[in-house]
Amino acid sequence: MLRLKALVLDSVSSPITRRVYNLGLDEFIAWYGQEFRTAGFTQATVTAWRVSLEARKLGPISINVRITAVRKLAVEAADNGLLAPDLASGIARIKGVKSHGVRTCNWLSLQQAQRLLNTPNVTTKKGLRDRAIFAVLLGCGLRRSEVANLTVKHLQQRDNRWCIVDLIGKHGRVRTVPMPAWSKNAIDAWAAVSAVTEGHVFRPVNRGDLVCGERLSEKVVWQMLKTYVTAAELPDIAPHDLRRTTAKLCRAAGGELEQIQMLLGHSSVQTTERYLGTKQDLAHAPNDGIKLELAV
Repeated sequence: MLRLKALVLDSVSSPITRRVYNLGLDEFIAWYGQEFRTAGFTQATVTAWRVSLEARKLGPISINVRITAVRKLAVEAADNGLLAPDLASGIARIKGVKSHGVRTCNWLSLQQAQRLLNTPNVTTKKGLRDRAIFAVLLGCGLRRSEVANLTVKHLQQRDNRWCIVDLIGKHGRVRTVPMPAWSKNAIDAWAAVSAVTEGHVFRPVNRGDLVCGERLSEKVVWQMLKTYVTAAELPDIAPHDLRRTTAKLCRAAGGELEQIQMLLGHSSVQTTERYLGTKQDLAHAPNDGIKLELAV
């Protein structure tokens, strides 16, 4: 199964989709080895897997992306002569879970975003790092994978301002993200105590408040946010909700829609540029209007 898993992952171009499929297939392979190895890789087996996911109270999107990954696993197995075509066809017919209603997007108000930004204890290295991460999530609208992959080389000056340059996002799209002054100041405060001058910007910090390791994982970003959301008594939100918050605050501050699309690197940016003849304005960036402040 591990060889087939590698084939599935190689067939996916998006790093984010590859990561999600990787996690889903790891879960399935572990479950399969414990529960259904003797039964074989069949439609009944995958149906039982879906039932187990539903029993864990996972959302429809989480379940369906796992089922899709397993369907692809069956296709690869059939293509490589490891699974009978009729069995692969049966697995391919397994339906996902229906989504009831429309998913509500979450975001923070300006006051809530300010509270989150001020929650980390900035007398510690960990607090300075966490505040800098929030400053990048809220001020620049980065995905958590982009935060984890952010390097010192990305931070450059363009049009007399600091930007995150040549950031590779979803589906390999490249964009330049202007940084509000308070976001850059938060990174500088973290860099000053962590002595990070090259490589990944955000690093692990151990319980002794010592910087260790070469890079922070995406999972840590998620877990860190959950801790601070609870401490700040904020609504239950995910890192991607901070990206939505960036868009909302930019728009409320008078940012132009097409500039916000460029900031976030949405798939329709190139189309918007062609239709409207719009060029990204780094000197007057929409996220400059987000009036958050770093606590002294």
